[in-house]
Amino acid sequence: MPHATPFPTAPARTAAVAARATDLSKVYGQGETRVVALDSVNVEFGRARFTAIMGPSGSGKSTLMHCMAGLDSISAGSARIGDVELASLGDKQLTRLRRDKIGFIFQAFNLLPTLTALENITLPMAIAGRRPDQDWINRVVETVGLSGRLSHRPAQLSGGQQQRVAVARALAARPEIIFADEPTGNLDSRSGAEVLGFLRESVRAMDQTVVMVTHDPVAAGYADRVVFLADGRIVEELPEPTADAVLDRMRMFETKGRTN
Repeated sequence: MPHATPFPTAPARTAAVAARATDLSKVYGQGETRVVALDSVNVEFGRARFTAIMGPSGSGKSTLMHCMAGLDSISAGSARIGDVELASLGDKQLTRLRRDKIGFIFQAFNLLPTLTALENITLPMAIAGRRPDQDWINRVVETVGLSGRLSHRPAQLSGGQQQRVAVARALAARPEIIFADEPTGNLDSRSGAEVLGFLRESVRAMDQTVVMVTHDPVAAGYADRVVFLADGRIVEELPEPTADAVLDRMRMFETKGRTN
């Protein structure tokens, strides 16, 4: 008996693209309360690449990430992870796709306080009933520098160490793509630099794909590319960014905003 296909698929597309938005729009409310959060956005996120999404408050950057991660529905257009069209999935299929193909890192660490670091790292696989690949877990733990902290509970770890656990948890299941929403927002500059270094290393050494929402030019400087949003639209992209180049772009957008 042939195996059932777990997700509806579209015709084959280039393997270089991990996720894609096509004419993606997101609208909240109706009538006088109608707000266009995303306005016909077209963007691709390449495999084994680190992309930062930036923009002023209300620009739509978090909305774009949530729609691409299947955490929020779209109003029009298309959002795909690989060749899977998210709008074609039922609730159970969408839950399974998020569990199996997507990793999440948020500003809040979202660790369970009663579990050890290792138990938090492997929790998603335990919930899914999958046995962890121990060699891979060991590699992830070594990459994020947690080898001596696996038996510690979150309260016994610093903020930076807790976020390392969250990074390791996102990497542990080998997702196709990791979405990170302000992952260094609750960290001091040193801990933030460590976490960003681990994400950078996961892309370089593990071929991981990372999409990060941030307001911090220094954080964006770790990425391979920065996508800038304003008023729900992509207004510019910056390849091979530096913190200074990102800061210059942000100042330019702020100046335009004041003069318009």
